[in-house]
Amino acid sequence: MKLLRILLAGLTLQIVTLIPLAQAGLPFIDSQDKELPTLAPMLEKSLPAVVNIATSGKVRVRQNPLMDDPFFRRFFDVPNQPRERKTESLGSGVIVDAKKGYILTNNHVIDKADEIDVTLNDGRSFKATLIGTDPETDIAVIQIKADELTALKISDSDKLRVGDFAVAIGNPFGLSSTVTSGIVSALGRNGLGIEGYEDFIQTDASINPGNSGGALVNLRGDLIGINTAIFSRSGGNIGIGFAIPINMASDVMQQLVKHGEVKRGRIGAQAQDITPDLAQAFDLPTGAGGAVITQVNPGSAADKAGLKAGDIVLEINGKQVEHASDLRNFIGLLRVGKQVNMKVMRDGKTQELVAVVQIPDSDGKQGKALHPKLAGAQFGNIKEGSRLYGRIEGVLVVKIERDSPAAHAGLRKGDIIISANRINIKNLKDLKQATKGAKKLLLNIRRGNGALFLYL
Repeated sequence: MKLLRILLAGLTLQIVTLIPLAQAGLPFIDSQDKELPTLAPMLEKSLPAVVNIATSGKVRVRQNPLMDDPFFRRFFDVPNQPRERKTESLGSGVIVDAKKGYILTNNHVIDKADEIDVTLNDGRSFKATLIGTDPETDIAVIQIKADELTALKISDSDKLRVGDFAVAIGNPFGLSSTVTSGIVSALGRNGLGIEGYEDFIQTDASINPGNSGGALVNLRGDLIGINTAIFSRSGGNIGIGFAIPINMASDVMQQLVKHGEVKRGRIGAQAQDITPDLAQAFDLPTGAGGAVITQVNPGSAADKAGLKAGDIVLEINGKQVEHASDLRNFIGLLRVGKQVNMKVMRDGKTQELVAVVQIPDSDGKQGKALHPKLAGAQFGNIKEGSRLYGRIEGVLVVKIERDSPAAHAGLRKGDIIISANRINIKNLKDLKQATKGAKKLLLNIRRGNGALFLYL
């Protein structure tokens, strides 16, 4: 089944779909004298906490490089064309702090937005301020200044079970505050390629384009997830929707509110799931959880902690590890400098290991921190053991974001910066020193078998 898209936008609406009574295990009383079971009281408290988000912004229009040549345009009488176009997006958000006006939503709802307008369930509208975003988990936090706000109570999504009832509130297809119901179909969905860090709640509560950033709540009206994506061929609901667990979203939100960003680190170890064959090889019971360590980088935090290839990680900071993705999620959501307490099985015996989350040089530095013209680029030292190591000195361009200043300047993934402002570059430290305080940059780059200069 093909993943059509991550949801974008909708408006807000108030249509209530009740959970089937027989399915919910509630008695159906067919009487004019007695009240029927209903979710209305819960929804009356929950709906005011779900808001409509409308954004507007501008994106650079891609065009043929020949259009940048003034001689070409004059010769063929091609008029100047605007290089930017206006974009608009609609989506949902959830108020999680009524006093401070904090709203959780999806990063893709407010991505590249110049203006963010929030409309409450009571019709009031406010301009929102962006507090921070985390594209890796598709979480963003915005803030409005308003009185008499209603916030949803945050539940513990780690206590969810498959079969628990779930109610989705959002704004699909331009319909305001739509409510749909279903169950939790699965937990811990990952490997979908939607986000960098995936631990989705799967639900059959109808989620459609426009539900992005909306609330997934339990029957008490407590927030258990942030609706974010669907599996679909047509763009509409087919009973497979995904929400970010609120525990993950809350962890990210705390960092965004405090620091404005999520600064992730690593401990320098790789792991894989335990298959039935591996369980047999390691003398583990069938269906055993955990993640087996396949590689530990020399000199890394994991190496210093004593972690070894073949170790089976059972717990991270008291949380049970079922899959290799759990290991990545648990550590990836910790801020640099935080302690990682690991319960590990080695040769049939369990032991406790302690590591500290860090950012190794090989993970690179964000270009924006080096120079505004390098924003959107990620750099790294040339790793020992790579085919380039020992053959060339410089800093490797590890990643380039689309439509970023670094991309527009001409940098490409795989480029090697060998000098900056006529200063030879051997590592990230040299690049940082050469670009510090510089108004303009002259980069000498190795690209493939050739070389070029870029003037930024």
